Amino acid sequence: MGRKGKKKPMEFKHILPNMVTSGNLLCGLFSLILVLHGRYVPAAWLVFFAVIFDGFDGKVARMLGGGSQFGMEFDSLADLVSFGVAPAILLYEVSMRGLHFAGAVVSCFFALCVALRLARFNVVHVPGPFQGLPCPAGGLFVSSFVIAGVNLPAVAMAMVMALTGFLMISSIPYANMKKLTKKTADGVKCLALFSMMVLSFVFMKKGAPMFLFAMYIASGLIRFDWGQWLLKPEARDEALNHKN
Repeated sequence: MGRKGKKKPMEFKHILPNMVTSGNLLCGLFSLILVLHGRYVPAAWLVFFAVIFDGFDGKVARMLGGGSQFGMEFDSLADLVSFGVAPAILLYEVSMRGLHFAGAVVSCFFALCVALRLARFNVVHVPGPFQGLPCPAGGLFVSSFVIAGVNLPAVAMAMVMALTGFLMISSIPYANMKKLTKKTADGVKCLALFSMMVLSFVFMKKGAPMFLFAMYIASGLIRFDWGQWLLKPEARDEALNHKN
């Protein structure tokens, strides 16, 4: 075969972000395996670790200049498993098994909403806030009930799952803090937010993830944009002028 038939090997700058994304996917898969063995709390914590991998793969890609269409699609597949399928099966086993078919329908609805949210995100790129609750926030929020040891009645948990799924496919704006930089972020406000997060883990311990993500979900419902609030006044004015 001639030289034209040889495929160019994938560069390291493309491989490394996908390796980080693989960590996200593996967390979701191991979470499902732990659910099968009745290890519900470790399974929920793996969803938490999947969020960490999901946050780093994009940063690694931007640092190396190695973003690609393949990486975006792979990231969506990993997110579907870690923040859709794994939390859906976890909460079905922990809280909704007693609802039988109705519990299965709610779990499937949640996973379906994650898939729809990811597909919309890949196709429709809207600058500014996220349109709808981001999947990592939704997946970790419902999993945080297991981490916190909060045992809601089956019907109540089903309502929480259904509402969270609806918020993901809604057009409610949620803060996008990925574009905050050292130059644009207000140091005092960032320190205040970080201190609140630390204190929540100190005083609430395993209940902290549920509290923090509940605050984020509530912020979208009341139209409070954390991303805008954390900006310096001049950076906020510049962003508003650019938007207008």
